[in-house]
Amino acid sequence: MSQKGSINYSPGRINLKTTVLNVLNILNPLAKSKNIEISNHLINDVYILGDTDMTNTIFRNLISNAIKFTPNNGKISIKSDSNGSDSIISISDTGVGISKDNINNLFRIDFHSTSIGTNQEKGTGLGLILCKEFIEKQNGKIWVESEIGKGTTFYFTLPKTT
Repeated sequence: MSQKGSINYSPGRINLKTTVLNVLNILNPLAKSKNIEISNHLINDVYILGDTDMTNTIFRNLISNAIKFTPNNGKISIKSDSNGSDSIISISDTGVGISKDNINNLFRIDFHSTSIGTNQEKGTGLGLILCKEFIEKQNGKIWVESEIGKGTTFYFTLPKTT
């Protein structure tokens, strides 16, 4: 549906901390099953202009991936910063990391990659492609920094609003 342009974009004022708390309510049981500590460092008064459903999907995919690729007793941290008219959000983990070759292909629809999580969780790689599309549809950008064995940080921007 996203590729056909049939997903509606309905921008509005979204509180980032509230959005992440709602996503964490869904994903916390999965994190607890692996004894992963998730730290939400978002402050209360950060608002973005975006689509609620798309923004929820972005956070759900990125946080669930962080859980999937972080071993037992790991850590995940969610932060935001400001860069002019944008909020820069980061989701960092102490997971297995991603090789440079794989980073170059993460957001490509023409390159299919299946990865197995630390507890044999399966994934298709399509969630990251969807995140990229939803972030770009909301006038943002996404990128990743990672080191094998040391973890991964996904960064993305979304336009701020008051």
